[in-house]
Amino acid sequence: MNAKAPTLADVLEARKTIAPYVKPTPLISYAALDAFLGAEARLKHENHHSLGSFKIRGGVNFLAHLSQEQRRLGLITASTGNHGQSVASACRVFGAKAVIVVPKGANPLKVKSMQNLGAQVLFHGANFDEARQHSERLAKEEGYRYVHAANEPLLVAGVATYALEIIEEFPDVDYILAPLGGGSGAAGCCIVAKAVNPRIQVVAVQSEQAPAGHLSWKARRIIESPMQTKAEGLATMTGYEFPQRILWELLDDFLLVSDDEISRAIGILIEKAHTLAEDAGAAALAGAIKMKDRLRGKKVAIVVSGSNITVDRLKGALESHAGG
Repeated sequence: MNAKAPTLADVLEARKTIAPYVKPTPLISYAALDAFLGAEARLKHENHHSLGSFKIRGGVNFLAHLSQEQRRLGLITASTGNHGQSVASACRVFGAKAVIVVPKGANPLKVKSMQNLGAQVLFHGANFDEARQHSERLAKEEGYRYVHAANEPLLVAGVATYALEIIEEFPDVDYILAPLGGGSGAAGCCIVAKAVNPRIQVVAVQSEQAPAGHLSWKARRIIESPMQTKAEGLATMTGYEFPQRILWELLDDFLLVSDDEISRAIGILIEKAHTLAEDAGAAALAGAIKMKDRLRGKKVAIVVSGSNITVDRLKGALESHAGG
């Protein structure tokens, strides 16, 4: 796609747009976490949104810019959960029909949330990309406005507002670590950080069991790769062109972490920061632990992107943490 990347001005405008619907989230330091990392770390609590995810910012910004006719026709998208919740919630606010295609076996908490928000939820395929392909077909057949989970400038500008909040509250931050699934959040961080202070290092973190985004970033072209991660928020089989173009230009570094390292990070967040995170929400901390030597003595913002974790998954993560 050839859409223009959002600018800092677009992100500032997005903040005005979403302000009536989305409140800023806390940026909090924890002494135990600082001691553990050997850094001055602050967690950006995107898990504190009512939907338990940063994605709500993008959904509201996107729907606010659609015409009444587009809203009347309805929207369709594919999601493993958090993006779908965002679209469903924004459609409810702006009076539009929402159809969300999810993979079979999708997180039941996220599915129920989408249904509670009034969305029609369809199950298709074994993974996100199979669900995405089905939603694209339905959009053509039924005339819905298709919403890609990452290749949408308004989504990126919306989620980038959390990076504005980080830098305004923590202006001397050295590093921002953000998880990467589709790439909208990490791309948004890059746009804001490099416009405000190019010295800020932005680091994306992805599961090594779903490395397509990382491989695409390294190759500077879109790569498909097998996906076996348990972290549904990171579970993509391909890089996505729009955020990748931003990352190719602006991202400083990209780390892969194992699913086991993510599981341990979920436990560490509970133990040292009283914080509940899903796998994708803990990925940035797993990355910070992996690059702990580089972060020693630095000022670090770690994005906790979401908290929509099932009880069974949480039990497994805590057992992994206790065993580690």
